[in-house]
Amino acid sequence: MFSRIAGVGSYLPGLPISNADLVQRGVETNDDWIVTRTGIKARHLADANCTSSDLAHEASCRALKSAGVDASELDLIIVATSTPDFIFPSTACLLQSKLGNHGAMAFDVQAVCAGFVYALSIADKFIRSGSHKKVLVVGAEVFSRILDWDDRSTCVLFGDGSGAVVLEASESPGILATAAHADGSHHGILSVPGSVCGGKVTGDPFLRMDGQSVFKLAVRVLADVAKECCDFVGVSPAQIDWLIPHQANIRIIESTAKKLGLGMDKVIVTVDRHGNTSAASIPLALDVAVRDGRIERGQKVLLEGVGGGFTWGAVLLEF
Repeated sequence: MFSRIAGVGSYLPGLPISNADLVQRGVETNDDWIVTRTGIKARHLADANCTSSDLAHEASCRALKSAGVDASELDLIIVATSTPDFIFPSTACLLQSKLGNHGAMAFDVQAVCAGFVYALSIADKFIRSGSHKKVLVVGAEVFSRILDWDDRSTCVLFGDGSGAVVLEASESPGILATAAHADGSHHGILSVPGSVCGGKVTGDPFLRMDGQSVFKLAVRVLADVAKECCDFVGVSPAQIDWLIPHQANIRIIESTAKKLGLGMDKVIVTVDRHGNTSAASIPLALDVAVRDGRIERGQKVLLEGVGGGFTWGAVLLEF
């Protein structure tokens, strides 16, 4: 028994916010500084009443329609998010309610920007075990809620959005290999070091990042985990049709592709239009490339992500 992607969908809230728009809002930066260092030209920001489960619902409906699957048929729902609606219940349960599904197993995965590949790896294991047949895997984030808009080194990088896939049991191979890792000793270079206690926020509730340390670690582990998946299947990175990396920073994407010996013509890049949407970035990019016809059935696609924790992982699949 194998698991195979049957449908994809994504959603970005509101109108794009350009770099110039950020300057008008009072962020001390400029378009050239942002584009040169990150490749980001715009991002989408959810309004105050829009939650991660709302974004997840929009992307999920599109993925279900793409797959020709009714929400009632799902037997597992996994949502990767670091910005849940509540402390509990899980965003997955709230999404389940909005979809009108009753009885499917539902839970969240918190692995920050590597969350989607973690969730996809978990879903693959459930299907391969024979216990589940149709799984909805979603990445959804409202990172704008945890940004310090006075910190131009971080606030210009992130945006809100969601992406989803429907994974089905199949007799033919779909997901070929998965790999996921973590090293908590690096927790200090990317974190939101705050919590809620006694009805009050303790610590720092905003995202904090050591950009240089994150860059160096990200490029190394992304290259390593990509090769790990390829080695498991017995293919070289050159035999991959498409690489879809976490859409965080164009420099990280370019450096990773170079270490893998891949030209940028084989890399899906969407970071310019939505910034870093954390767990949502990989399925967002996947959906864009499927809809515009670049990714076709039968092609080998490598997904990979890295995030705070530090967490990282990859999924090699035949689409």
